[in-house]
Amino acid sequence: MSKFPNNIFGIVQDDLVAVEKELYSIIQSPVDLVNDISVHLVQAGGKRLRPALYLLCARGATPNQAELLPMAVAIELIHMATLVHDDVIDDAATRRGRPTANARWGNHSSVLTGDYLFAKAFSAVTLGAAKNMLKILTDVICTMCEGEIVQLKESFNPNQDEADYRLRVAQKTAEFIAASCELGALSGQMVQSDVAQVREYGYAIGMAFQITDDILDFTASAEQLGKPVGNDLRQGIVTLPVIYALKNSPYRDELRSIVIKQAMSDNDVKRGLEIVHATDAVEYSYAQVHKYLQHARNSLPATLNSPVRESLLAVADFVGLRKF
Repeated sequence: MSKFPNNIFGIVQDDLVAVEKELYSIIQSPVDLVNDISVHLVQAGGKRLRPALYLLCARGATPNQAELLPMAVAIELIHMATLVHDDVIDDAATRRGRPTANARWGNHSSVLTGDYLFAKAFSAVTLGAAKNMLKILTDVICTMCEGEIVQLKESFNPNQDEADYRLRVAQKTAEFIAASCELGALSGQMVQSDVAQVREYGYAIGMAFQITDDILDFTASAEQLGKPVGNDLRQGIVTLPVIYALKNSPYRDELRSIVIKQAMSDNDVKRGLEIVHATDAVEYSYAQVHKYLQHARNSLPATLNSPVRESLLAVADFVGLRKF
């Protein structure tokens, strides 16, 4: 279940419990291996941020509560599918402190199970969702795939700038969180102008969330992250702290020589982290996080009911403070 404080999602807590139960139900397969991998992925948990935001935004107006569950489940299934595919691409051994599916069952079975989860997501909503909502889902999956491909193409490339980075973050993370909020607003039958504002809130939250993730790769412990520290750097993923250090550090040439290595040693990673920490890259990156969070707060429609507004503001506050 969600690792956010209970009070943030309190007004949709019962719905999130129902989402969790439905996730276990919908992934059941007569093929034992598919079932085992899918259950492992659900048990790995996570913040359930996307379905929670969907449910909150749906509560911002007057939705039919009975119709919300399938889309919330579909959103989380899509997220799970992208994570299992990402782990295969990254050859990741752990996520959230647990072995990844690919580490336990191999790449082939994991990729196919990810495909299975995508199919289950659309199976969940195929009868009830409007065409425009299905298009939002399919478009955002395309966008996430494009972002992942761009990231692969630009791995170990020290010549990326902030604009390149922000576009990649938008594609990989922010657009999906924006879509989750937009789908909630549409389910809640908000007026179109409010739907656009809620989507903007989600986009800004997504940008802040991913930049914070990228900062934590430099500042958190392995125990907090559930994966090795400096993992992005080792994989050649050039994030905002590195981009800043490559521009501002007196050791930028040394950092550049580390970034381009496709087989970094532990000492290379350690030295790269040291160079980044010797600048104010972390402080600069957090400043960008707080700009996005303030934009998120300012984007909320005035028409939102008070409990939903307070919850969405609390999400923004928590994203700015989180350490995992």
